[in-house]
This record gives sequence, structure tokens and C-alpha cells, in this order.
Amino acid sequence: MTTALPPRRARSRSEAYRQSLWLLTSRDLRVRYSTSFLGYFWSVLEPLVMAVIYWFVFTQIVQRSIGAEPYIVFLLAGLLPWMWFNGAVGDATRAFIKDAKLVRSTRIPHTVWVTRIVLAKGIEFLASIPVIVVFAIIFGATLTWGVLWLPLAVLMQTVLTVGLALMIAPLVVFFRDLERAVKLILRFLFYGSPIIYGLSDLPGGLDLWASFNPLAGIISLYRASFFPEQVDATAVLIAAAMSLLFLGAGILVFRRMVRSVLKEI
Repeated sequence: MTTALPPRRARSRSEAYRQSLWLLTSRDLRVRYSTSFLGYFWSVLEPLVMAVIYWFVFTQIVQRSIGAEPYIVFLLAGLLPWMWFNGAVGDATRAFIKDAKLVRSTRIPHTVWVTRIVLAKGIEFLASIPVIVVFAIIFGATLTWGVLWLPLAVLMQTVLTVGLALMIAPLVVFFRDLERAVKLILRFLFYGSPIIYGLSDLPGGLDLWASFNPLAGIISLYRASFFPEQVDATAVLIAAAMSLLFLGAGILVFRRMVRSVLKEI
């Protein structure tokens, strides 16, 4: 009888965590779209506009020698995952500050306040995938066996983003300037990641250094659905290792700082 208690307690904690996570995530999504007439379409409008702008510049104005055809599909396959990453990391800087009263007054596991941001942005990303499908059909992109890499890409990006968010969220409470610094870093990282170009477009030697950006390997996996030649095994392995590294560092930083955060907010 007594040996069955720990698993039951573990299951109850796990269920409570999942319920809390889903409750806050669904609340965030409802609040975001309840007063919006266009609703879901706002989650894909920004990356779609960006993709159209870059497509126009690199196909109609500048002689393009980067990416692959159809270029609009190539762009969307990089831009949509980027919007998830950018939105989640950016919003993580306000994870505790925005809901300070609720964080202090509820007994919800504190990591939920961070992971719900990543989950909400991830759901928006998954909801935007049909946009790529539509453009692939319009421009004649062929779905390949590389689509099998899609679950791995989503998993790796989730691990990476959660790790960074867990690290950033508590630090911003004590270093408010970090919020602005994160925005600048994200802006630099956009152009430093193979979004409007591919790893193979970089000059010799530079592609290896660029592979140490974990987004490089992850984005190559997303593009594999239509452009399997874009997958770089070295970049993927580096991305997997760095994603796990950031997750471990994020958990460590969060655990050491969470008590001080609760006192500060």
C-alpha cells in the first residue's frame, strides 16, 4: 500500500502542472484574440508581410543568389519558426513583471508562468503551418520525405526556447535593462540566422561558425519538408546539443533565482 503513494503523488503533481499550464496558455490566447476582429490571421500576418517584402526585394529588385525555389516557400519555412522564437523569448522578459500579483498570490508552479508563453507561441506557430501549405501549392513546391524531420524541429525549438525563457525571465526582474538588450540581440540574431538565406549560401568556412547558432540547424529541419538538401547534419547535431545545454542552464538559473524573484516582485 505504502509503495503506491509516491507514484500517485507524482501523477497528481504532473496533472496539476499540465492543467495549470493549459489554463494559463488558453487564457493568454483568449485574451489576445477575443477583442480582435481578424483573430487567428494576426498570428500569420506579420511573417506573411515580411516574406512578401523579402520575396519582392530578392526576386524583383535584386539579383538573388541565395535560398531555393520557390523562394516565398523557402522564406516562410524560416520566418514562421522565427516568429515563434522571437515572440516567446521577447515575451519571457515580462513573464513575472506582467503578472506579479498572480505569481505571488497563487500556488501554481512558478515555471508555468514562463513555459505557458512558449506553449502559446508554439500553438500559434502550428496554426500558421497551413499558410506554408497554401503557398507551396500555389508556387508548385513539392512535399518531400523531409517532412518527417518536422516533429524533431518542433521538439528542438521547444527545448531551446524554454531553456532561454527560463534563464531570461528571472534575470530581467533584477536587471530591467536586459529587456531592451534582448530586443537588440533578437534583431541581430534575425540576420545572423539562416532565415532569408541558407547555410549553404554562406562563404566557405563561415557556414561552420554559423552552425553554432542553434537556430541554424533547427531551421534547416523545417525547410527539409520542401528542400531536403538544406539539412546540415553538423548544424543539427550542434543545435541539439546546444538546446539541451540551454535547457539545463535555464533550469539551473531559474531554480537559484526564483525565491529572490518572488521577494523582489
